[in-house]
Amino acid sequence: MVSRFLVSVQPASSLAWMAVCLIASVLAAQTGSPAPDAVLLDSKSASRMLVNEVKPEYPALAKVNYIQGAVRMQLRVTREGRVVEAHVVRGHPFLAEAALQAVRRWMYRPLKRGPQATEFSTFVDVRFALHGKKIDQMPPQPERDLDRQVRPPVLLRKPAGSWSPGSVRMRVLVGAKGQTLDSEPLAGAPSHFAAARHQVEQWTFRPARWGNHPVPWYLDVDVSVPD
Repeated sequence: MVSRFLVSVQPASSLAWMAVCLIASVLAAQTGSPAPDAVLLDSKSASRMLVNEVKPEYPALAKVNYIQGAVRMQLRVTREGRVVEAHVVRGHPFLAEAALQAVRRWMYRPLKRGPQATEFSTFVDVRFALHGKKIDQMPPQPERDLDRQVRPPVLLRKPAGSWSPGSVRMRVLVGAKGQTLDSEPLAGAPSHFAAARHQVEQWTFRPARWGNHPVPWYLDVDVSVPD
């Protein structure tokens, strides 16, 4: 049995943040539109503004399968300090669901720019770490072992159309009840990302299964959006 675990929040590295900013600037230049008028706050500064940090619960199925590691998320925070958007950048699906549920309840101090507060975006890492097990008891590749045992989710209501210049490739985090928990664009025009996310939020899926247990899992889909 796992006797205890650690869940901690750590800021994303400054190099990763610089890379994200550079990519955003390049995408904006390619689409001929300016970057969104939002403050990009480095994760260390954002962490100092947290006033209510809800700790995620370590999922039982993740512990049973020796799954640990970090879930990186991008957040958008309102002028009042509420998290209104949280998207998984990377992380195991068992852990990603728990991290999303917690982070969406976080509260920050309002970010002031002059006399007024402003919205901001930032990145956070929520880290899950198991303790209390001997190293020789841990399987060498627990995530790969689990991958072989999970039956992936299935899209029950397919979108109209097929791959086209107006399509977006999305990675959807499907919950244990068959709902869309989150989605991340993988390919397509950035101007179509919001419409694609809105579409997949309406879809229903047959959830992934580990044995008899429905579990959260990723599924890559093509989303047709109007030009």
